[in-house]
Amino acid sequence: MNAPASNYAQLAGREIHWLDWGPPDGPVVVAWHGLARTCRDMDELAQHFAARGFRVICPDTLGRGLSQWSPQPDDEYQIGFYARIAAALFDALALTRVHWVGTSMGGAIGIACASGLAEPSIKPRIASLVLNDMAPQIADAAVERIRSYAGSPPAFDTVTELETFFRTVYKPYGWLSDAQWRRLTESSTRRLPDGRVTPHYDPAMVRQFTGHPDDYALWPHYDAIDVPVLCLRGAESDLVLPETIEEMRRRGPGAAGRLQTIEVPGCGHAPALNVPEHLDPIEAFVRRAG
Repeated sequence: MNAPASNYAQLAGREIHWLDWGPPDGPVVVAWHGLARTCRDMDELAQHFAARGFRVICPDTLGRGLSQWSPQPDDEYQIGFYARIAAALFDALALTRVHWVGTSMGGAIGIACASGLAEPSIKPRIASLVLNDMAPQIADAAVERIRSYAGSPPAFDTVTELETFFRTVYKPYGWLSDAQWRRLTESSTRRLPDGRVTPHYDPAMVRQFTGHPDDYALWPHYDAIDVPVLCLRGAESDLVLPETIEEMRRRGPGAAGRLQTIEVPGCGHAPALNVPEHLDPIEAFVRRAG
């Protein structure tokens, strides 16, 4: 398979990086990563779909990976601004019909975009929505857990030590091969001025939870979605609770018969989307959505 094209563009006034996989004329999947992660988390999903004729767009969110860090963190590290960047990306690439796959925060951005309440122009272009361990309501205890490590990322003398940290904090992802853990580490590493290494994101992005405490209160957005939705929940997830899944089934796309839910064994928050057990149901869902 050909390597993805690496791209940069000014979107909503900020330089955003994304990888573009697969044939340029294929049906489009946009795969958006989680809170403290990068677009490289979507490599296996992108390879899976690209090998089947899909074009897969994998962005680095503002402040993560190779995208610019925000000079206005209190204003821009929030779902509304991320949705604005997504709309600008759709416009820049002339995307008219997209299947959105979002892990954690990437799923929340997808909910906001698919609802039309955040960026009305993007709603008619989203044909389906996959939420990887994300819901319109998330558990407070899990948010505190994530803030505890994301807001103050540790620094280590060696990349090997950083990999050990990642293997611990991301153990809920489920099984990853040694090579996948190594790639996750190397694609998530930045070196500090003192020579130590730390995760590759702007720690200020965690201000989202203090400056925008209701950012993940997304029921109004969810209720406005009128396309098929697939929700993958890690069986051991502390972020998406079973009672939230039940509420999703009673309202919005669930009430309209457009919601499919799958519980993923052996995972918490969030499934890594790196094995057939994760990828095959997503592919089947996307193909049904057409």
